[in-house]
Amino acid sequence: MSFIILENINKTFDGVSILKNINVAIDEGDVLGILGRSGSGKSVLINMLRGTKEYEPDSGKLIYNISYCPDCSNADVPSKAGEKCKCGGEFKAEEVDFWHADRKIFAAIRKRISIMLQRNFALYDEDTVIENVIKAMPEGEYEEQLYKALDLLDMVQMNHRITHLARDLSGGEKQRVVLARQIAKNPMLFLADEPTGTLDPQTADNLHEALINNVKEEGTTMVITSHWPEVMEELADKVIWLENGEIIEEGTPSEIVKKFLKTVPLPKKIEKSGYGENIIVVKNAKKQYYSIDRGVIKAVDDISIEIKEGEIFGIIGLSGSGKTTLNRMLKGLTKPTSGDIKVRLGDNWIDMKTSGPHGRGRVTPYIGFLPQEYSLYPDRNVLGNLTDAISLDLPAEFAKMKAIHVLNAVGFDSETANNILDKKPNKLSKGEEHRVAIAQILIKEPNIVILDEPSGTMDPVTIVKVTDFILKEREELNQTFIITAHDMGFISNVCDTVVLIRGGKVIRIGNPTEIIDELTPTEKEKMLNK
Repeated sequence: MSFIILENINKTFDGVSILKNINVAIDEGDVLGILGRSGSGKSVLINMLRGTKEYEPDSGKLIYNISYCPDCSNADVPSKAGEKCKCGGEFKAEEVDFWHADRKIFAAIRKRISIMLQRNFALYDEDTVIENVIKAMPEGEYEEQLYKALDLLDMVQMNHRITHLARDLSGGEKQRVVLARQIAKNPMLFLADEPTGTLDPQTADNLHEALINNVKEEGTTMVITSHWPEVMEELADKVIWLENGEIIEEGTPSEIVKKFLKTVPLPKKIEKSGYGENIIVVKNAKKQYYSIDRGVIKAVDDISIEIKEGEIFGIIGLSGSGKTTLNRMLKGLTKPTSGDIKVRLGDNWIDMKTSGPHGRGRVTPYIGFLPQEYSLYPDRNVLGNLTDAISLDLPAEFAKMKAIHVLNAVGFDSETANNILDKKPNKLSKGEEHRVAIAQILIKEPNIVILDEPSGTMDPVTIVKVTDFILKEREELNQTFIITAHDMGFISNVCDTVVLIRGGKVIRIGNPTEIIDELTPTEKEKMLNK
């Protein structure tokens, strides 16, 4: 008997069908991969399996076959039936209709499920890395917890950050700590929703290896979603392909990936005939942080770059190399410790170290910035997020036309774009929400656009559409783009110039082909295949 069975599952939100007649069985110890484009229903299915509020199916059944100890309300995998529980009681086999179960059993199952969500770095910001991991563990002896936490952090290659506060980590580092926390919970079911979409290839490899060694090979049942085919091939035992909420294919990873890739178009490369004068000049910029516990942290260490008007400039490097800090300095959100950062506005050069309306305040309204940890206004619908929420005061009909246009640009077809205008962000998939956040930046038509990991939650088809749009916008509006990404395929298709940074320092600046030559063999293999 399978561990988890989904029977004729249907789910709608606001009258729109999101999951349609889903039937799938997951055996204990198996890894089910869910492949599909952004908005196909992957995240909804993951949250339904977890028992997240508002994700109860409209019809159909979600069955968990578990072993359950009635003495202490402990749930475990079905193979434990008949064994002794740690409380001294005995596990009994139970077939549980999850969403209609007794509240106590429902809570017991939820307690044994770990989940990694897209771009959700749910950590205790004021606690250290190791404290975050220990807090996730079941009760036990502190010394035993400490050694286990150290092992987990070593596994995700975060043992060099154990005393760092969570708030001081990069996005990729936070994601690794989240993984260590979820494994520390010793789950019977591990759910991973796009766990490596925003990570550099080396870190993604490390996380994949950690999932294989500490989840899959430990016999823990796992469900993992992704729009990246190689993730399915590396981790899954079988794959379902979701499209518009329906399972259109089911089979082995190699079979499904081969069919999926045939649907991905190639981007249209538009060669730039020339660029304008320099629009950003960074000279010997440094950003250091000081800590009593850790001393001097060199996030950016003597970086000098020049970016021309109309150029698409890529920034690549491993997690924690200083990319996000550099982006924040270019936007004027983080002041450099030393060095110069100047941005040209018209014929005037603005010193980004100088605050106030006569300093960087003059140019920041003309710089659009999308960070990794973006946020939309939760109380506004999509149209509101794209207009009045960002002080874009336009006549109603024109505002709607402009919103649909920019949503088209980030991969929504016109019908879908029109349908989501009245939706709140929490009614969108994470991939859709991310694209709306990009649209929110682009709709104001800034002179300079800074995008931190714009392709992380996008499926390959959407990436092609966004690539085409960036190239078109640059050509028509002469916008300058600064793009941080780990996907060298995306960087090669969209960027004119790339800087490779490691440890806060510039390793090389050149065109994508030249920078590829500087990558390590592992980086090169993963970045070019992604």
